[in-house]
Amino acid sequence: KCLLVLLFSMFSVPVAFSQFEAQLSQYMFHMPTFNPASIAENGMINVTGQHRIQWAGIPGAPQTTYFSINTPLKISNKVTNGLGIKFLNDKIGAFSNQSAHLQYAFKRKFGNNTLSFGADIGFVSVSFISDSIRNAEINSDFHDFLGDAVIPTADETGMNLDLSFGAFYSAQKYYLGISYVHLNAPRIKLNDERTQFNVKGVLYATGGYDHSFKDPKWKLRSSGLVKSDFVSWQAELSSRLEYDQRFWGGLSYRYQDAAVVFAGLNIMSGLTIGYAYDLPAGRHLGPSSGSHEVLISYSFVFDMGNN
Repeated sequence: KCLLVLLFSMFSVPVAFSQFEAQLSQYMFHMPTFNPASIAENGMINVTGQHRIQWAGIPGAPQTTYFSINTPLKISNKVTNGLGIKFLNDKIGAFSNQSAHLQYAFKRKFGNNTLSFGADIGFVSVSFISDSIRNAEINSDFHDFLGDAVIPTADETGMNLDLSFGAFYSAQKYYLGISYVHLNAPRIKLNDERTQFNVKGVLYATGGYDHSFKDPKWKLRSSGLVKSDFVSWQAELSSRLEYDQRFWGGLSYRYQDAAVVFAGLNIMSGLTIGYAYDLPAGRHLGPSSGSHEVLISYSFVFDMGNN
């Protein structure tokens, strides 16, 4: 009964990162979503799509779609940077959060290792769909949805500039990254300007390490992600066993939130598909059957040849 009250209050008061930032379980395969310095890190053109259905079974629960394209940008024989774009469509209850960014990464080689600095520039948009509230058949002893003047009577949309910055260091067996999204803390006013969203900046820190076995076809790849808006924080650890760079399966734990099982395969050269299932570890375990996430990625090299 109180779900829509909860969703509306999440956007009407200062919110923590977890209430605005999209949640992704297969973050290690799609790091440009939160760190622009990681684009084109494999030296290939990468096209990646990711869709997440969170808290399945709960009406109005979040649904997230991320899409990105990035490519190496050859400046000279010794310098290759990165250029990319990313799009987000995130829906939760009566609200939707959409964004589009242009990404650029400045890369320098140190032996076999690479140090990158990257930036995002784009926009973030928040929309409120009034019909999802006004036409809802909800009986509540605690709130009058149809008679509340605070709830807009028409669709509302607001938009503002959004900036991010990141650094990324990759070596043969490990990587480290740090980024800060919503660097300018954009303020988004809806059409009537009575409702304002203050989008908080969020700090991301990530890292990973690859352990090799005697049989070089087997690898244990571990990774972690911590994010914080300096009011709240969230951390998760992941580990997956990979065979012949074609098949993998692993486990993750997101602190006080969910246990994750994920797996994937390289269907053909460069074409990858992955799936993750989140089993809620907190208060959502009863109402929700879990979260589902699908990732599809294609990486390839485009050679123009020599003139």
